[in-house]
Amino acid sequence: MRVDKHYECIVVGGGPAGATTATLLAQHGRKTLLLERGRFPRHHIGESLMPQTYWTFERLGMLEKLAASDFPRKESVQFISSSGAESQPYYFTDRDPGEWSTTWQVRRDTFDQMMLDNARGHGVEVREGTGVNRVLMEGGRAVGVEVGDQEPVRIGADVVVDATGVTALLSKSLNLREAEHDLKNASIYAYYKGASRDEGRNGGATVIIHNTDRSGWFWFIPLPDDVASIGVVAPPNYLCAGRGDDPAVTFEEEIAKTPGIARRLDGAERISSVYVTSDFSYRSRQVAGDGWVLVGDAFGFLDPVYSSGVFLALKSGEFAADAIHEALAAGDTSGERLGAWGSKFTAGMHLMRQLVYAFYDKNFSFGRFAKAHPEYQDHIVRLLIGDVFNDEVGEVFGVLRDWVRLPEAPASEEGMDS
Repeated sequence: MRVDKHYECIVVGGGPAGATTATLLAQHGRKTLLLERGRFPRHHIGESLMPQTYWTFERLGMLEKLAASDFPRKESVQFISSSGAESQPYYFTDRDPGEWSTTWQVRRDTFDQMMLDNARGHGVEVREGTGVNRVLMEGGRAVGVEVGDQEPVRIGADVVVDATGVTALLSKSLNLREAEHDLKNASIYAYYKGASRDEGRNGGATVIIHNTDRSGWFWFIPLPDDVASIGVVAPPNYLCAGRGDDPAVTFEEEIAKTPGIARRLDGAERISSVYVTSDFSYRSRQVAGDGWVLVGDAFGFLDPVYSSGVFLALKSGEFAADAIHEALAAGDTSGERLGAWGSKFTAGMHLMRQLVYAFYDKNFSFGRFAKAHPEYQDHIVRLLIGDVFNDEVGEVFGVLRDWVRLPEAPASEEGMDS
């Protein structure tokens, strides 16, 4: 096998998690290679950001680029009941008027390209169209990767980061993934031009809309050029079984019987194919091992209802980059050192997970809960903006457990950083 150069860190995957990890490592002065199987720009779902991404974007040097883009500004989230009744929007700036309380609704092809170009601009060596066959292990430690089809090439590294998204190159090969069976859903989605959206502050809102019997829900996400991302999420046995071979027919059926989305699409034109994807929630039992780290969806995926995907990708990349830098400085790339951020990250992810479970309980209403416990209104808003890495916001779940069944932390939660 031919041998290529050696790097301090190889990041496999060029999405938001990989680009974040690589950029911050380069800022730390680390020799970093990013390998991406595809070529950007490319289509990807997951357009809505959380306000707490602001702080990672600030570190990455992305804020001015995002502000100069045509991405709609997102200042709120709104929920619509199965009858079509609209809640008051949750305005993030009402609790804190700072610029960090608004964010963006992004075209992922454009956004991901911006993130990858930003990594290049910070000195990351980026190779697109370069698939990784496997992570090379010696004595239980990751020591590099193998690339190339005809003539395999070995590229060495002190640390390998798996940022391959749902492909989960390393976590699958190490059999670390655990499914969240209670959150097993699928989605059908498409893009529309001319959909109705609110005026003013709520014009950039993510709107979450229950269908008539609460067997599923729709997202409505406004994008540039009068385009909106529209998708329905429901269990596969409802959305896919016995519904025929054409997902477009199923999609139109679900739109027609959901007042909150049907009126927004009255007169709108579908301008894309209809896509089908699974969004089964899962997570891995470890964030790191000797010489390797998992970030973004390669570590875990949480149901998309609160648009936490990109936020968790960015935060895992940020936490991982800092830990990798410190591990390299100390000459200790053990799993314990590389995964020192694991407990903090998974605790925050678990807070979002509990909020997801509350959403899916058909007998629970956030509106009724807020009226009964106005003292926790701020906690809910903080969760919706992604403010989950602190010791205060989780207090709401002690009371929420009296209203709805919530999951316990996974058995592997303790010791995640080992």
